[in-house]
Parts: sequence; C-alpha cells; structure tokens
Amino acid sequence: MTQFFYDMGDNPFLLTGLLAGLLASLACGVIGPYVVTRRIVFLSGAIAHMAVGGVGAAIWLAAVFPETMGWFRPLYGAILVSLAAAVLIGLIHQRVVERMDTLIGALWAVGMAVGLLLIKFTPGYQTELMSYLFGNIAFVAWRQVWVIVALDVIILATVLVAHKRLLAICLDQQQAELQGVPVLATNILLLCLVALTVIALTQIVGLILVIALVSLPAATAAHHVARVPSMMFVGTLLSALVTTLPRIAVYGTSISAEPAIVLAAACLYLLSVMVRRIRNRGG
Repeated sequence: MTQFFYDMGDNPFLLTGLLAGLLASLACGVIGPYVVTRRIVFLSGAIAHMAVGGVGAAIWLAAVFPETMGWFRPLYGAILVSLAAAVLIGLIHQRVVERMDTLIGALWAVGMAVGLLLIKFTPGYQTELMSYLFGNIAFVAWRQVWVIVALDVIILATVLVAHKRLLAICLDQQQAELQGVPVLATNILLLCLVALTVIALTQIVGLILVIALVSLPAATAAHHVARVPSMMFVGTLLSALVTTLPRIAVYGTSISAEPAIVLAAACLYLLSVMVRRIRNRGG
C-alpha cells in the first residue's frame, strides 16, 4: 500500500485518479440519497446503460466523418444521450403505468445494443469503449478531472436551488403535487442530475458498474441516518472511502481497481446491514 504513495511522484496518473474518485464521490454522495429515497435505482441503471449508445455513436461519427465530426468525443455523446434518456424515462415513468418496467428494461437493452452495433461498424479496433464500459481509473487525464469538477459544480448548484422540490417528490409525490410542485418537471430534473452523476462516475467504475456507486453508499448511510442532508454528508464520506482505499490497496497487484471499488461498496453495505440487525436485536 505504501508503494502507491512512493510512486505518486513519478506517475501523475495516480494523483489524477485519486482526485477523480474524490470529486466523483461528491456528486455520488449528493445525488445518491435522492435516488435511494425516490426508489429509482432501476431508472438510474437504465440511464447509465443507454449512455453506451451515445459513446458508440460518438466513436462511429468521429471515425466515419473525421473532417466534420472528429472533434466529437465519446464523453460528449454519453452526456447528450444520458440527458435525453433522463427526459424520456421521466416522461415514461410519469405517464405510463402498465408495463413500465418492461419499457425501461427494453430501453436499457436497446441503448447498449445500439452502442455495441455502432462500434462493430466503426473502422479499426476500438479500445476506448472498454474504458467507458468498465472505467479506467488508472489513466485519468487532467482534462477529465476538470470535466468532473464542472459536473460537480452544476449538480451542487442545482441541488442548492431545487433541494426542497426534489425532497418533496422523493418523500410524497402526491402531497408535493397538492402543494403546487411541478412533479413531472422535478422528476425529469432529478433524472438529469442522475445522468450527470453517471457521467462523473464513468471514468471511475464505468457505465456498467456505475449503478453500484450511485446507490450503495447512500443506502448504507440510510441505515444510520434519517434526514436527507445527513445522508448526503455520510454518503459522500463513504463514497470517498470506497473510491480511494481499494484503489490504493490493490495497487501493484493483478486486481483491477474498478471492480475492487464496487466490491468494497457492496461489502460496506452488507456490513452495515449486519450491524443494523445486531443493533435492532439488542434494542
């Protein structure tokens, strides 16, 4: 473990990887409690997997039309598609009651299928998609760190302005509607914030595993605190813990940091469940 810090001076990617994890933890810790309280983990997963279509489209466009679309990076495609998916899923979730889970599941699968199909028709061997699917915390550039900073600023500013509305629909949507809260718009806003959080976490664990970090730290925090602001604080600390310690612990081994981070989040959640049960029995 100490070797990680010895090598930090020679390998700048070690520092940027840690910073990216800590910055992404802020977005995850703030948005996660809304996701868990609103019970939209499944919708969050759908947004993440649909973003794969945006990554595939961006890579295909840049390869096939390099003169006009060479500037269009996969991250831009992921952002556009994930935000569009958030709006679409928000509308479906609000207006379609029957078979809603089937529709969301279909969108989940179609998003990934489109992305993989476009990659198949992209000239050359594309390795960039793998870093978006499974993350690549070992090679985070400063440009990517600044992207996460920008996403954090947008997410935090929006939450500061709209926290009461977001909290209202999470606790009781019908009561919020009676109080004059624009439920549909607020639901879509929340899903758009989830989409930006997904993008912030992409470099850390990838689009396929991102749902774990969106939900598990917040769910763990919910075992011990009741108020959403407290859940945000504890969830941010837990997210920072699981994105840094496993990364340092597996450094120099054959274990990849990305699955180690997700497994650490899962183990922390299971430990919290056991502690909660023991505490309840003792009470």
